[in-house]
Amino acid sequence: MDFLIMNEGFPLLSTLVFLPLAGAFILLFLPGENTQRIWTTLVTIVTAVLSFPLYSGFDSTTAKYQFGEHMSWIPSLNINYTLGIDGISLLLVLLTTFIMPLCVVGSWTYIQKRVKEFMICLLIMETAMLGVFMALDFVLFYVLWEAMLIPMYLLIGVWGGPRKIYASIKFFLYTLAGSVMLLVAIIALYLHTGTFSIPTMMGQDYSTTMQIWVFLAFFLAFAIKVPMFPFHTWLPAAHVEAPTAGSVILASILLKMGTYGFLRFCLPITPLATLSLGPYILWMSIAAILYGGFTALAQSDMKKLIAYSSVGHMGFVTLGIFFLNQQGLEGAILQMINHGVTTGALFLCVGMMYERTHSREIADHSGIAQNVPIFVSFLTVFSLSSLAFPATNSFVGEFLVLAGAFSENKIIAGAAIPGAILAAAYMMRLLQHVLFRGPGRPDLADLNIREIATLAPLLFFVFWIGLAPEPFLSVLHTSVGYLLQQVDVAQSAHMAAMMLP
Repeated sequence: MDFLIMNEGFPLLSTLVFLPLAGAFILLFLPGENTQRIWTTLVTIVTAVLSFPLYSGFDSTTAKYQFGEHMSWIPSLNINYTLGIDGISLLLVLLTTFIMPLCVVGSWTYIQKRVKEFMICLLIMETAMLGVFMALDFVLFYVLWEAMLIPMYLLIGVWGGPRKIYASIKFFLYTLAGSVMLLVAIIALYLHTGTFSIPTMMGQDYSTTMQIWVFLAFFLAFAIKVPMFPFHTWLPAAHVEAPTAGSVILASILLKMGTYGFLRFCLPITPLATLSLGPYILWMSIAAILYGGFTALAQSDMKKLIAYSSVGHMGFVTLGIFFLNQQGLEGAILQMINHGVTTGALFLCVGMMYERTHSREIADHSGIAQNVPIFVSFLTVFSLSSLAFPATNSFVGEFLVLAGAFSENKIIAGAAIPGAILAAAYMMRLLQHVLFRGPGRPDLADLNIREIATLAPLLFFVFWIGLAPEPFLSVLHTSVGYLLQQVDVAQSAHMAAMMLP
């Protein structure tokens, strides 16, 4: 257990994981819809506040997993309950606890039926998502990974739009298919190592053939979750039909679990396969960037536009990951956080306007700037962030990804540049219609205090990360460096073995 710095005091990680679940259980017995909304808001806010010590107490000078908790779960199969976080998972845990209260407050008036069940689904989702980012045992990870499917399926299928059944079933089947491949990879690794400990599986002596097969199984599971082109077709339907909170959770957190899987499993467990197959994934990332950009440019539905933009933005994340250098990886991780903030904010904006107009069509919102100036101010800033305008958060992440890309392969890096231009094109097209075209909508009411309070924290992070990113990058340096070292050591050992007579 030398990979884990044990937490000798208060079990902070377990508290964060199970507090939302405990809140969901108590919610079963609470009457009154407003009481249920207030309770869920309090539970998610308390969870967010309890997560702050993870950052303040984090030691950025070590690559070991911190705040560790370990106990035997199923001794006969060597399955343990092991939690811990490093610099990579820290930011994703904080993103999750930060987004969830906003999802609850943003759904305050949007959800009018089965409020208790909706809030229970949100709390169960939070437990599963936090557990995925903290789990250091593969069985525990897989249980929590699968646990997310049911509440998200219900969020789409019960509270979604007109085609909610189609979208929910498509989401479930796609992600379940990926989960089956993940389970196959886990079993293969267990048969080879005799353990389900994720850190123990890293750096093991696997044959190149085994690494390739395990990598492919991992890749299918995580590429569907990202989703990478051409595994993306479930995403637009799920986003469009999901309620606002469901879209925010999908964009801000669930998509990041795919790229987190690449970082946590593919690179350190199958480094030789990563090096061999990485170039193909780089070109798949370019395809995602261009496809997502061109398809977003053609949309008339605001939610579909943002959904397809996610395909392109996540393409930049996978591009940074598989160039396998410090700048690219740090940019990719920061861009995961940026995408969660910006795209989550855009989906909240669309949801707020949909509550007023019952339409997501761009044409139905032409010229509304004169009637809802506060809303349009928020929308403009988040749109500029989405296209990576300087001084916003996305600019920093995208700059680091492209800097890392150009240092490795100028041709592939150059192929990604049109994606940045397309992002400007489709976001400026959206703003052009909303700001200037059309007579406006005098009947529209501007944002209220609750809605401003929902969007203001996201606006704060857009400029904080954009103008002062070092507090976010500093926690990544050591963990990312160690991850790259694991890949380099495996490559050096393989080359040395090849040179032996």
